[in-house]
This record gives sequence, C-alpha cells and structure tokens, in this order.
Amino acid sequence: MTHALIIGGGIGGAVTAMALKKAGVASTVYEAYPTGADDVGAFLSIMSNGLDGLRAIDAHQPVLDNSFPANCVEFVAGSGKQLGAVPIGGQAGVLGPRTIKRAALYRVLHDEVARRGIEIEHGKRFTGAVTTSRDRVVAYFSDGSRAEGDLLVGADGIYSTTRRVIAAAAPVPRYLGMTTVCGYAANSPATTPPGIYRMVYGRRAFFGYTTAPDGETWWFASIPSPERSRDELAATTSEQWRQRTVDLLTGDKAGTVDIVHATSQGIVGSSAYDIASTPVWHAGNMVLLGDAAHAASPSAGHGASMAIEDGVVLAQCLRDLPNTEQAFQKFEQLRRERVERLVVTSAKMTGRAIPGPVGRMIRDALLPMMLRKGPRNTSAWLTEYHIEWDTQVGLIGAADVA
Repeated sequence: MTHALIIGGGIGGAVTAMALKKAGVASTVYEAYPTGADDVGAFLSIMSNGLDGLRAIDAHQPVLDNSFPANCVEFVAGSGKQLGAVPIGGQAGVLGPRTIKRAALYRVLHDEVARRGIEIEHGKRFTGAVTTSRDRVVAYFSDGSRAEGDLLVGADGIYSTTRRVIAAAAPVPRYLGMTTVCGYAANSPATTPPGIYRMVYGRRAFFGYTTAPDGETWWFASIPSPERSRDELAATTSEQWRQRTVDLLTGDKAGTVDIVHATSQGIVGSSAYDIASTPVWHAGNMVLLGDAAHAASPSAGHGASMAIEDGVVLAQCLRDLPNTEQAFQKFEQLRRERVERLVVTSAKMTGRAIPGPVGRMIRDALLPMMLRKGPRNTSAWLTEYHIEWDTQVGLIGAADVA
C-alpha cells in the first residue's frame, strides 16, 4: 500500500491523513510541536465549504459538537452607527459556519485521526528531504530521526520548510502591517444574540466579537503594527496586548473598549501575513497544501476551510489518477485559481479594515449600499464550493470547482 509522510499536524495535515485513509492511502503525520496546539489562544471559523469538506470524509460531527454556529454578520462604524448586516453560510441544506477555539479544533481532529488508527508523531521538526533512486522519499528531522515513504505532503504552514525543499527560491510570507489580537470576556458589558458576529470599523482598529452559548464573548482586534518576530509576539504579555488594543480603540463609541477591559487574562496576538502565489507546488513525489502553498490574510476567515478542501481534493486525486505526478498536477489544476483568488480577496478586505480618514468616510458611506445589493452573491464562489467524494476527479474540469 502507498504510504504518505505528512509534515505538519495542524488542520490541513490532520484532514489530509483522514482523507488519504478513506482513499486507501496510509500515512503518518509528523508534528513539530509537543501537542500540535500552537497559537492556543486564538479562535477561528470553519465556513460552510470547510464543513462540507469535513463531511465528505465523515469528520464533521466532532467539530459540530465542539463549536457554535454563526449565521449573520452585523457591521457597525466606530461612531456606533449601524451600517448593515449580511447572512453568512452556504447554500440551502449545507451546514453553516461554526466558531471554535484553535486548540479545540486541533484536539478534536487529532482525536479523530487517532480513532481511525492513523499515527501522529509529535516533536518531529522537519529539516529536509531527498528522493531515493527507488522513487521513495526520505524525510529528516531535527532530533536525528528519519522516515521513508512513497510521497511527502507539506502541510507545515506559512513558514513551511517543505516549500523551501521543493523550491529554494520559493516566495517568503509578506507582512501585511497588521496584528490580530484576541481574547475572551466572561462578563462583557456588550454581547451579541446567538449566531451573530458584530464587526466594528473603528477609527484606528477593526474589532469583531461574538458571544458563545455560555455567555462568554469572544473578540478579536486587527491593529496596525510594525512587524514583530514570533519570539517578540510570544514575549508580549496579556496586559501589554490589552493596553495596545485599548489605546487604539479609545474614542470609538461602539463599546469595544469595555469588552477588552472585561477580559481578565489570556489575550494573545499574531501577525498577519499572506503569500500571493507560490509558483511551484510540487516536485517529484513532494507536494504542498494549505498555508504552505497559499496563505491568505485572516480577514476573509477562510484559511482553515481552504486547508480542509485541499486535503480532501488531494486525496481524491491520489485515489483516482494512475501516478503521483499526474495526481499532483490535477490537484494544482483544481485548486490554484480558487485559493489565489481568496488571497487577493482577503488582502483587499485587510486594506478596507483600517483605512485613512478619507477612505473611512468613503467606506462607511458605500458599505450600506453594498450590503443592500445582496453581498452574499458575491461570496457564493467561496461558501458554496462542494466536494463530491464519489466523483472521479478525472471527470472534473477546472470550471466545475472554481
């Protein structure tokens, strides 16, 4: 049986392992972190298309059981003026978006991987790989160990080592001038009704929040910031993040400062990057997926869902096509246009979140009109993407999945 080495035990790696097993391909997942739950303070949304991908491999229920729904986004100006609202989700009959803590998502996916008998090896930091004369691939790790398989999947995120192994001249992540800060307020003076996200376009920062079923308000702020290393981010205390966020929100009249003040601890921050295009996705028997191949800013909220889609589609290609090279070529054909379109879309959203004074006036004037025109139709290409597991990928054209 074909055996895959999956580098990275995050969302894309775990989903790929499950999808490959359903396709008849064995795998082992190699995760650099001791638990796989890096960035534990963050939360994210699994959009309708992401849940559809999970359902294709029968992995959606654990995520549903550990998340709560979102069905509408309200937009508010920093002045407190209501700008409009828009439903979010997929087509009728498709599961809607779900909100979940990143650590919880990692945990339930890893539990499901283990339940299916797939091995995850932790503490395995990937350093390089070579292809042998027998068309096998050997992966090397920082602890001196190695692993051999028939193919290697780089699901190792935006700072992917696999990307550099496949192409030494591969692009590096582009910093977008923004840090995302998030926290959880147990007794917030401002809350939302069930299923609602409230997005606030402040004068100097963008702020979003939603209230979980237990009454805790989950919030994030997109703040302009100079680039900081991962070590600097990790060394920043919760109180320092709080003060930086409050400083930028002070003067807005949408209640955002009060939410941050109500957060007692656990505030974290992460820098926003993207990769507009990675020219080379695969070489020999190695391939990239998820953020390793195409990283979008967090503004559109689709990074996790795209990684899920990638893992399922790659498994279909390996199942249906006669060799690894053809499978990787088809995978890229089916995925590149869609994911690169997301990167562009999300970058534009980042730019609109924190414009200058003139841009802010134009945005706040035009946004209500844009919402009244039915913006859901403009995002249907994102949320209504559907993976039909039993369809042979050789019968699918690029136009059918764009």
